[in-house]
Amino acid sequence: MNIAKNMEIIFVAATLVLGLSSEALARSTPRPATTLEQPAYTPATAIANKVPVVIVSAKRLTAAEKAAIAG
Repeated sequence: MNIAKNMEIIFVAATLVLGLSSEALARSTPRPATTLEQPAYTPATAIANKVPVVIVSAKRLTAAEKAAIAG
């Protein structure tokens, strides 16, 4: 028997066996119960569907202040 001639049948049979076994396994294991609770913390920006923007502002140091910090 030449195995190269029957590779398509072997592939289809293997796929069928794997598919049926995964289906049987999926049906035998219990699924976790779904919860419809909202998370305890929901940011206001997520509710408003807006992109959060962070603005950082600070005063620049003068040369004298930099020298005083440096030592």
